[in-house]
Amino acid sequence: MERNSPLLSFKEKVAYGFGDLASVLYWQTFMLYLVYFYTDVFIIPASVAATMFLVTRMFDGVNDPIMGMIADRTNTRWGKFRPYLLWLAVPFAISGVLVFTTPDFSESGKIIWAYTTFILIMVMYTAINIPYTALMGVISPNSHDRTAVSSMKFIFAFGAGILVSATLLPMTKYLGGGNDQQGWQYAFIVYGIAAVIFFMITFKGTRERVSPPPSQKSSIKKDIYELVTNKPWLILLATTLTFVLFVAIRSSVTAHYFKYFIDQQTLTLPFIGTHTYSFETLVSAYNTIGQLSSLLGVIVVLWVSKKLGKKKTFILFFIIAIFSTGFIYFLSVEQLGLIYFLQITGSMTGGPLSVLLWAMYADTADYGEWIRGRRATGLVFSASTMSQKFGWAIAAFISLNLMAGVGFEPNVMQTAESLRGLLLLFSLIPALIGIVALLIYLTYPLNEEKVKLMTQELEERRSKEKQEI
Repeated sequence: MERNSPLLSFKEKVAYGFGDLASVLYWQTFMLYLVYFYTDVFIIPASVAATMFLVTRMFDGVNDPIMGMIADRTNTRWGKFRPYLLWLAVPFAISGVLVFTTPDFSESGKIIWAYTTFILIMVMYTAINIPYTALMGVISPNSHDRTAVSSMKFIFAFGAGILVSATLLPMTKYLGGGNDQQGWQYAFIVYGIAAVIFFMITFKGTRERVSPPPSQKSSIKKDIYELVTNKPWLILLATTLTFVLFVAIRSSVTAHYFKYFIDQQTLTLPFIGTHTYSFETLVSAYNTIGQLSSLLGVIVVLWVSKKLGKKKTFILFFIIAIFSTGFIYFLSVEQLGLIYFLQITGSMTGGPLSVLLWAMYADTADYGEWIRGRRATGLVFSASTMSQKFGWAIAAFISLNLMAGVGFEPNVMQTAESLRGLLLLFSLIPALIGIVALLIYLTYPLNEEKVKLMTQELEERRSKEKQEI
């Protein structure tokens, strides 16, 4: 086989993508609706929810590198990472149902329930998703293969996002029959069954092909030292943290922005006529359009990155996404069409950035092996996922505390100060954080030529080591 030629079939890439279809049914719900669920359905104070998100996600984030090191040291007939999909799919689904179950407790009892179940779901998410994500780093030694797999992962991720955006609120309404709390619980029974099936498809349809060098000895101390001295990985880590803040602050208040700022609207649409649309319909349409645009962006980014390289593509797309987010601040409720248009441009360019980030994390795992002869794929991806969770925790904490600080109260008319706070959280604040993320990323040193050189030398090194065994 020609050096650097692809190894993976389209069927295996699709099978890998199903794992993110399962995961994102939950992650997209956390991004778009969890703050709304706790403040407006579960009913606990915004400030309490803010502290809960910060504490639980920080706790869970610390678990990520631990899980990565456990997975790196797992050896079964199915490999290091795949068996966790088999072992944990059902417990993960059950924990999801518990999170979205509202018990008939006092406020204190409900807060304890919220803390307990949210910690449980995030521990389960870590235990199944860290190995799943790390699988991308060992599914093929070929960098282009991994970029293609990353694209497939996010095609399915945004497919799940479309499902959540389009169906979750209507489904909770239908299954609840007027009881929102029951509707959310039943909806996650449906999602849980689907997630188990999707994880099993990934387990059955993929293989692991890259192993640590045969001479590598297990050493947690060395793995951690070499990770924290891996400069490209550190830059991506900081980029990921700030990028997640860019996305998460805005996503955390999307439902609130539409419920209290946009409200219901009477619109005249081509071929449909004039109708009054509820905020649930408007926000579902907005999020669905965003996910569809992100999905299109994932398809486009693979082609663009082949032409420009991952680094230049990342910079170009991020600039457009930041502008699309910040400009919303200057728009009024009457400019709803332009608000939706900016969702299209922002999502088409912002959504695919995750594809590039995760493909580049696989490159940093190669970099660590290339420089020092040690590979800790699970640790690379798990510590990176930790930054995602820290980002989401900080974003929810900022959003909820700012909402509480400007006098937000659920299910009542908001003050002018509260509305302005929601608007800032939806536009200028994330845009400014996006600029910081972009400035950090500009220092990333691995361009296409460097990655190609690493890949060739690693293939030669691995081939030589196999011959010596």
